[in-house]
Amino acid sequence: MILKAYSNCNNFRLAILSIILVFTLSNCSLTRRLKPDQALVRKITIKGMDKEFAELAVNYVDKEQQPNNVINLEFYYLFSKNGKKDIGEAPAILDSSLVEFSRMQIEKYIQNKGYLKAKVSDSIVVKKKKAELIFTTVQGPMFRVRGFKDSIADKRVESLYQSNKAVFANVSKGSRFDTDSLSADRDGFYQLMKRNGYFDFYRQYVTFIVDSTFDKGVVDVKFVVDNPDGKSAHPIYKINNTLITISKSNGKTTGKADTIQLDSQFRYVDFSGKFKPHTVTDYIFQKKGELYNIDKQNLTTTRLSQLNVFRNVPNPTYTKLADSTNRLDSKIDIIPLKRMSDRIEGEVLFNAGRYGFNVGNTFTDRNIFKQAAILQFKINESILLDNNNNVVNQGSIENQDLNIGLNLIYPRIISPFNFAKPGKYGVPHTTFATNFTLFFQKGLVERESFLSSITYDFFETPDKQHIVTPIAFQYSRGIIDPSAYQDLLRANYYSYIYLIGRTIFTSGSQYSYVLNANKLNTYSNFVYFRGNIDVGGNTLYLLSKIFNTPKDTLGERTIFGYSFSQYSKAEIDLRFYKSFGGEQQLIFRINPGLGVPYGNSNQLIFEKNFYAGGSDDMRAWLPRTLGPGNFNRASYGVGGAADTLRSRLQYLDQFGEVKLITNLEYRYKLSDDFFGCILRGAVFMDAGNVWRLHKQEEDPYNPLNTQIENPNGEFRLNNILQSSAIGIGTGLRFDLGFFVFRFDAAFKFKDPEFNGSDQWVLINHFGELFHTGPFKTAYTQTNGINYNFMQLNFGIGLPF
Repeated sequence: MILKAYSNCNNFRLAILSIILVFTLSNCSLTRRLKPDQALVRKITIKGMDKEFAELAVNYVDKEQQPNNVINLEFYYLFSKNGKKDIGEAPAILDSSLVEFSRMQIEKYIQNKGYLKAKVSDSIVVKKKKAELIFTTVQGPMFRVRGFKDSIADKRVESLYQSNKAVFANVSKGSRFDTDSLSADRDGFYQLMKRNGYFDFYRQYVTFIVDSTFDKGVVDVKFVVDNPDGKSAHPIYKINNTLITISKSNGKTTGKADTIQLDSQFRYVDFSGKFKPHTVTDYIFQKKGELYNIDKQNLTTTRLSQLNVFRNVPNPTYTKLADSTNRLDSKIDIIPLKRMSDRIEGEVLFNAGRYGFNVGNTFTDRNIFKQAAILQFKINESILLDNNNNVVNQGSIENQDLNIGLNLIYPRIISPFNFAKPGKYGVPHTTFATNFTLFFQKGLVERESFLSSITYDFFETPDKQHIVTPIAFQYSRGIIDPSAYQDLLRANYYSYIYLIGRTIFTSGSQYSYVLNANKLNTYSNFVYFRGNIDVGGNTLYLLSKIFNTPKDTLGERTIFGYSFSQYSKAEIDLRFYKSFGGEQQLIFRINPGLGVPYGNSNQLIFEKNFYAGGSDDMRAWLPRTLGPGNFNRASYGVGGAADTLRSRLQYLDQFGEVKLITNLEYRYKLSDDFFGCILRGAVFMDAGNVWRLHKQEEDPYNPLNTQIENPNGEFRLNNILQSSAIGIGTGLRFDLGFFVFRFDAAFKFKDPEFNGSDQWVLINHFGELFHTGPFKTAYTQTNGINYNFMQLNFGIGLPF
């Protein structure tokens, strides 16, 4: 019944596209709601100021005089009534008093940048009720620091300053005089003191005395650090005892508590009764007898929060001992999260009469064995349905992919070897994982896969992470539908029988290196890198040679009666992030991969191959419907037998050992308040494909190559551009804070299954974007399915 609602899917797609265009494009008058004597501020111009300062000077214009984001303003006009700001952004109506205030702020800003004689004037130009604010600057000479000296009464503090000033000091003799640099130096010195035991030190002890020679454009600066009133020096404090109190998850500290004096420093009180003491003490970095250090204090708070078992971990509170020993007792009060949680997420796809969804549920127990170990039970199911588009299974489920996983994650390295205690740059983890996957394609195959592994992840620096899987076991088997088996035999497709129907296992190791994952939610300029290496079967091959295990009918070694896979696989995810300010960001991504079977294998395991399409790479194609290379599924021929075979192998015959995907995406903010969420937009272009590693030739003497597979699907350097697909699109991201809901509309622009200029499908057949014409009719006749230009993707989170 649900599918009938989408039987006229062209109208549905047109409606969705219209909604996107309304959100992203608007040519209505921006001044239509203004009164006759009002004007809308649309432009700010800064004149006479160096470019490096002019760009920032705009930020000193009052926020009510900042030009509106067009989309935000349109939302305000559409959804706000009687001046009530329900959504969007109220118009920036010209206000001369705020313009004068802005002029004063800009003048103060440029003077603080070393142009002490600078003057700023303002003017306003209004045309058709749209105002331009012009701020003209006469900068005058730039003042430089002629002399710089310090005056520090405490000799220990002076020694500390002299030995560390090169690290944090921005102001020096000959530098441009800049009050922002003075403030930065004050903060840098404050942090230095707080790292070296000066618990009672405040910024107010630091002052700068500036003496300017106004006519000569120079200043003399004195850096002054005063002592506390009535004292000859700043006291240095050391850490003494630490009291750890864990409340119940509701924040209450009532009832009986587990109370333990662990050692001379730690006293542990747990009202929840759920945590072993070392779970907390392992991540307290301030030790008894050490100097107070604000960095270790912050590190303690950060790492305890990253355990993901505590709801609130405030900074410790300190009490000075009453004696003269300058010692600090610290107290850490922690509120745990609720132990159990459950999360549901999903994704929906629409394309050419095919509809799919992906639904997942994750159950989490946050505190197994009272050690902050996390137990996760995940179940995920993907279903693709066909609206009378499949020859074999009309109007039914085409395929299902069920994944069930159980992970036990310890916040430490568990190993027979003695590793140093972790935590300086991030919480390390040991993950014991086991997963079951069931892939079912009706009328063809039911394939089961079991995978178990042990994985370690740890941080080398805040930006560099290593993920090591020293051992992983995988067992896979496939059961081919008897009717499909006979069809494949008659067509001499033994290779597909071998790929999806055999029972095979392997053991291997994996390694990943990740750079700058901690910056993914920022708007800075950076490069993200993730490299994965997966090697399997080498140990099994060595054992099979040592014990001379028997071979199967294909000449492959077996262990316990089953052949095993031997392969190497590598994949890279490289991204360049460029920020343009105002939460605007351009991302370029390149995602190559290569898998090579060797030794005991002629093919990769079915699950180890690369596929293209889906909501996170080639978004204009459904998953497993692109490539390899220039392969066109019309090559199966025409007629009932060809249509049946083509239908049976759908989503299984478009794979490759080589992958190259590139994405270019521009992200921008549309509205700060769209029915309670932040609305962002994106435009993107995806390009790439998957390819077979070698050309598949017909070979009657090789039981795996008695039929040419994927004609024109092999990888050739001189054919990369010709065999690459291009998709373009736009989308909306609804940021609710705790998750992002994503909606993308992507269009096939260049389709490599065609030849020459016929590949530019959107240009050549734009008139058939939402209607059926000669091109779509011919495609249906030769390929057995409808051709669709647009792919709709609904999902949770960003695509990358």
